[in-house]
Amino acid sequence: MNTKYIFITGGVASSLGKGIIASSLAKLLQARGLRVTIQKFDPYINIDPGTLNPYEHGECYVTEDGAETDLDLGHYERFLGVYTSQANNVTTGRIYHTVITKEREGAYLGKTVQIVPHITDEIKRRMLLLGQTGDYDIILTEIGGTIGDMESQPFVEAVRQLQWELPEEDCMSIHLTLIPYLSAAKELKTKPTQHSVQALQQGGVKPDVIVCRTEHPLSAELRRKIALFCNVRPGHVIQSIDAWSIYQVPLNMHEEHLDEIAVRKLQIDNFAVPELGRWRTFLERIKNPSHEVEIVLVGKYVELQDAYKSIQEAFVHAGAANDCRVHVRTLQSETITPKNVGELLKGADGILVAPGFGERGLEGKVHAIKYVRENGIPFLGICLGMQMCVVEFARNVLGYADASSTEKDPDTTHPVIDMMEEQKKTTIKGGTMRLGAYACTLKEGSLAASLYGSLAIRERHRHRYEFNSEYLDEFEKHGMMATGRNPETGLVEIVELPSHPFFIGSQFHPEYKSTPENPHPLFKGLVAAALEYKKVKA
Repeated sequence: MNTKYIFITGGVASSLGKGIIASSLAKLLQARGLRVTIQKFDPYINIDPGTLNPYEHGECYVTEDGAETDLDLGHYERFLGVYTSQANNVTTGRIYHTVITKEREGAYLGKTVQIVPHITDEIKRRMLLLGQTGDYDIILTEIGGTIGDMESQPFVEAVRQLQWELPEEDCMSIHLTLIPYLSAAKELKTKPTQHSVQALQQGGVKPDVIVCRTEHPLSAELRRKIALFCNVRPGHVIQSIDAWSIYQVPLNMHEEHLDEIAVRKLQIDNFAVPELGRWRTFLERIKNPSHEVEIVLVGKYVELQDAYKSIQEAFVHAGAANDCRVHVRTLQSETITPKNVGELLKGADGILVAPGFGERGLEGKVHAIKYVRENGIPFLGICLGMQMCVVEFARNVLGYADASSTEKDPDTTHPVIDMMEEQKKTTIKGGTMRLGAYACTLKEGSLAASLYGSLAIRERHRHRYEFNSEYLDEFEKHGMMATGRNPETGLVEIVELPSHPFFIGSQFHPEYKSTPENPHPLFKGLVAAALEYKKVKA
């Protein structure tokens, strides 16, 4: 069977959920026994989102091979349970960088380099790249932005050309649009969808399916109207009504027969009912849990939910594994002081101190960590959160009053967190951190080893600073143990306080590898400890 390609575009408004629709359809096709992956083409000119402020673009998701990518790749991995890579996220910046580099090398000598064909040819090459590996039956390609955006036009043109070049049965187009509800008129309006599809068709792309994001059910009459005016087959207008959980969307799409439409359009001889037993069990657990806990997420970017998307989802997974609903309460670290920390953390059954960059809000994180350390509240620190628990311990237990990270204070006399040696000569910011999966060896008998059930693990990183091992003996002498280390470099990956009920910090990002069917051990452990703490304090 030839590799099949499904292109997903969106219109009317951003943030409609193209990534969730792509992930849901991919999950259904995978559940039919097909080999599936998803890729995201983003129209912004940055090479990748690695240097973007989380307030601008939400979380930067890191893949196993060290690519800094769009947060939608996190959805892809969580829904499919399959790793993505550098090839799964392509930006306009990466496209133009490749073409301009080729031009400088002389690849186009004698030719005028233009958007068509040179930019569109590079886009098409990247769209087809994963399909040429032989590893996949179906490639879903999400086009970022909305139809009509100036930046998206080359991508739409590339899709138009591929619809013409590929066999008809190997290519499919899905357009996600909005059906707004006007409360004053008490009716759903289809005109924005008609205009969006019209703009797509003017670009030469004919959608095979229209998925309508809506707050209210679509009547048969409305569906027929959309099909007629948008020139799609009756029955190919799909309703995507607001769901109580993003993990419910695959089941909703199955009820709308989206996966069946796809296999018929692509002429795939596979009409088996998707095997979704484990997925339904997971949904039941998050919908009707027996327990609940409150975890306070202390971070710098809490005003934007997508800034900590993978952490939020990891708590959903860990909650299901513990038959527990996790209420995540976010707390802006800048607001925390020694005087108000107790009040701000009141009622918390556990604390997670989040990753981040820069000095803003660091002292608030230190105050929160001191409070949970002294009061026995379950704690998990991730990346910068782990580094701040090291700083806090150095100041308040070792007695190094000016202990700090050189990221915040380059002149500190006790740099317990310092820039990694290989990072000190780096002047380019984009894509130069320690990125991707690295091995870690756990100490036998440690909390980490008991949570993982193994002494050898691999976890994903995104940082420039590390625990300064010159201070390690002093830390361990006073009770903070390094229980996870890189076997090649000796880099401290995990620190623990064995005297504390649950206190663990990881230099890596465990949230990136958590999925509904395989919740991450550190998040499972934190939720379990929070449940136990709640029982004790009751």
